[in-house]
Amino acid sequence: MATRASSSPGHPAERRGAGRPGTIACGVLLSAGHLVAAYLILLAYMVEPGTTETAAHSGVAAGLGMGVTAVTGILTLLFVKAGWLRRWWFTMPALIALAAVLRLTVLAPAG
Repeated sequence: MATRASSSPGHPAERRGAGRPGTIACGVLLSAGHLVAAYLILLAYMVEPGTTETAAHSGVAAGLGMGVTAVTGILTLLFVKAGWLRRWWFTMPALIALAAVLRLTVLAPAG
């Protein structure tokens, strides 16, 4: 019994011709963006409550973190649509955005 070779590759990167260097470059770029966003959110959480000035600084840091997360989220969408990365790359911007939203709303420092 002869077997037929499959003509449809399984991974989107194989279909569109994206190579390993493109995947690595996208991963490094997104990882750097996630590190910057996570650092800004960490700074927002490190602010001790007390004055309105510290509450404002926390809000600014969380807002900047949200901005960086929005950019990395858009880049993730483009890279996944291009087939260079897989869908699980959406989890990191989602988690960072959730942490920023919590800091801006429910966990905001009193001031």
